[in-house]
Amino acid sequence: MTSLREVPNTTTLEQARQQHIGRLLHRAARAYNVLALEKLHAQGHTVLSLAHTNLLPHLDTEGTRIVTLAERAGMTKQAAGQLVTELEAHGYVERQPDPMDGRATRVQFTAAGWRYLLDAQEAKRAIEDEYQAELGQPLWEQLNEALHRLLGDASPSR
Repeated sequence: MTSLREVPNTTTLEQARQQHIGRLLHRAARAYNVLALEKLHAQGHTVLSLAHTNLLPHLDTEGTRIVTLAERAGMTKQAAGQLVTELEAHGYVERQPDPMDGRATRVQFTAAGWRYLLDAQEAKRAIEDEYQAELGQPLWEQLNEALHRLLGDASPSR
């Protein structure tokens, strides 16, 4: 271990910080999200930001409480609440009483939110088609299989 008196080789340390599988996975996810947002903007969803599109996948089609959205998205309840307020203002979601607990509210998709879901599915398919074309079918399938294996998921059906 390096003592505080020894100066580490900062170039080597920086390379190690930047060149590892975690960083590559993060960069790939970020590139995917940016590309998806560009496609959604082209479909008319110009008010959405990456923060919005990072929260929306955590909203169940039957609705979800804000505290659950926050937990799933890895953010504070306040941050999730702010994003929900913005999405409400843009007409994508609405708050409704929770049928299981009258004191709680659920966030649900509006008609515009359902349109977003359909457009997001189209954007995802387009991106996957682009990735498949870039990698070729065998490598695309290997990538999917490897990611599912690393995540402990069942292999995708073919």
